Amino acid sequence: MTSLSIQIRDRVIGFHRSYWRPSTVTFRRWALASVVVNVGITVTGAGVRVSKSGLGCPTWPKCTPDSYIPAQHDSHSPFNMAIEFGNRLITFLVLAVGIACLVAATRLVRTGRARGRRDLILLASLQPIGVLAQALWGGLVVRTMLNPFTVSVHFLLSIAMIWAAYAMFARAGEGHEPPRPLVHRHIRTLGSVLVAAVGALLVAGVVVTGTGPHSGDAAASRFDFDIRDVTQLHADIVWIVVGLTFALLFALHLTDSPARARRAVLVLFAVELAQGVIGYTQYFLAIPAGLVLLHVLGSTLVWICALRVVFAMRSRDPVPSGSEPLEPATPLP
Repeated sequence: MTSLSIQIRDRVIGFHRSYWRPSTVTFRRWALASVVVNVGITVTGAGVRVSKSGLGCPTWPKCTPDSYIPAQHDSHSPFNMAIEFGNRLITFLVLAVGIACLVAATRLVRTGRARGRRDLILLASLQPIGVLAQALWGGLVVRTMLNPFTVSVHFLLSIAMIWAAYAMFARAGEGHEPPRPLVHRHIRTLGSVLVAAVGALLVAGVVVTGTGPHSGDAAASRFDFDIRDVTQLHADIVWIVVGLTFALLFALHLTDSPARARRAVLVLFAVELAQGVIGYTQYFLAIPAGLVLLHVLGSTLVWICALRVVFAMRSRDPVPSGSEPLEPATPLP
């Protein structure tokens, strides 16, 4: 055998072993892959919309009334059909990664390498279930001619999928002990309020999108709102999120909280500022398609960073010997 053949054989054998007898490290890699592909299909879904390809495949589950793959259709260009059909194909990638996560989580528990960690199996099972739900809802989006409500829910389902994927990734790196706070309970409450505010920001964002110019197709309807009013509401919530983030960062430094929690909030703050620059720029440039895609990517990153903050403020690892309870040790003024 040549050296290249030996390397390929060794890689295949190594992949098989790492997948069929996974460690927590390899399972985290699958979980991270799930986060990446869920973000990817969210952004490509926005690409379908801004390229006016939302009805590139005018039927579902078929692409055209007579074919499951793109075929000549008088009312839709080959470009639009390729964009929409390509996004549908990415669904199978997300499903494959989700199934891989579920198998890896199951094997991880059954081989005893993560005994009792059925929470990982539960989180992993949400991936293939979520993909199927998304696919069915996507069919409803097409059948309702891109009704802005169905399109908005389609995006928010993707946000829920990203939450499940990130929770799986974070939990795979933790122990199985009960949650142990690393910061004062009032700071944890502030972190939860921040995540809720980011969720409200995402909802406001889809309302702006459903009111704005990028409908996905000329035949699509729009929300009957004043675009200036919903944009102002979205901007107001942005400032609330930024203010809560700054307050959380200040509280963590004031109480000398763990460095990983402070870093998580600092990264979130930086991503929010970058996202704000993109948002205001696209508004003043009349919402160009390229910046819309960048803004959608930024929204997923803000969501992930906000979730990371919550996980960084508590631990499930065993309590170090000789440690004192946290609450009396770090009182707030």
